[in-house]
Amino acid sequence: MAAHRKLRARSLSGNTARTAATLALAGAATATAFDGTGHAEPRLTTAQVKTEVDRLYREAEAATEKYNGAHEKASAAQHRLNSLRDETARRQVRLDTARSALGSFAAAQYRDGTIAPSWQLALSSSPDRYLDGAAFAERAGDRQAKQVARVRAQLQEIERLRGAARVEARSVRSRQAELKRQKDTVTTKLEQARQLLERLTPPERAKAADGAPATPARATRSAPTPAASAGVSSGRTSAPTGPATAPDSRASAAVAYAYRKLGSPYVWGATGPNAFDCSGLIQAAYRSAGISLPRTTYAQINAGRRVSRSQLRPGDLVFFYSGISHVGMYVGNGRMIHAPNPSAPVRVAPIDQMPFAGATRVA
Repeated sequence: MAAHRKLRARSLSGNTARTAATLALAGAATATAFDGTGHAEPRLTTAQVKTEVDRLYREAEAATEKYNGAHEKASAAQHRLNSLRDETARRQVRLDTARSALGSFAAAQYRDGTIAPSWQLALSSSPDRYLDGAAFAERAGDRQAKQVARVRAQLQEIERLRGAARVEARSVRSRQAELKRQKDTVTTKLEQARQLLERLTPPERAKAADGAPATPARATRSAPTPAASAGVSSGRTSAPTGPATAPDSRASAAVAYAYRKLGSPYVWGATGPNAFDCSGLIQAAYRSAGISLPRTTYAQINAGRRVSRSQLRPGDLVFFYSGISHVGMYVGNGRMIHAPNPSAPVRVAPIDQMPFAGATRVA
């Protein structure tokens, strides 16, 4: 037995012991890899990265539209709050003036009220003058009573305004909290997309960052012209052909504005003049034509008359995805101008690139 124990001890010495230690370390490294520490990220293909980046951009754009809506409501609430505060301040000044006048009148009454009216009449050197003064005092008393009533009403109105201001202040804080939530969502999604794109080589990144989705919504009905195909697939920002003629002068002006903004960068929350998000571009284009549109995609789709896809004409607004999270401006020949995402500038693209959700004519 003693010899057997010595034999086992020797079997772990020298090279054998080093081999066992190496295997143990390898096992520990494997376990570490499985529990997440030191584990290399799997290599994604360019197509997989593009699919994931497209998803993140869509989610960021949906959050951007919610941010835009919350920003609009927060601005309106802040404007109402400022108006309430201004009106309260103006009424407070009028109340202070009325209170001062009442204070002077009360002091005068206190000084003159120690002598009864009958004695004042008896001791007056001019009874006629006293009677005239008494009548005036009675009328003045009526006026002061009315003034007291007005002061009371002013106090009540100021309290009402202050109550409304408190409600509006809570609304502003709620809107600001919603703004922060949507902003955090947008920045998180965009950062995740950026990190994914950085894992690719520059040529792969250019391919994955193309404004077109990884999988088109459906095949284009008619084949585009070679010039149009080159303009879209290569990411060119210049129009392959001139703007199509819009049947309405305001729609024509909006289309011309959109063409002038080709190549402008996408910046979420931006409404121009040098950068845009998708709904910001549409709002700015029609603002230049004298038409005021809402800020968000889900409000813009209800801003005009709905038209079918077969009725589209230049200047119409075209919307995409089930949540109405993206919008472009139709320019004819199955194409639109839109602001795609942070990796692609304002450009011309086929409307078949994304799932079509509806269209609206605002001019």
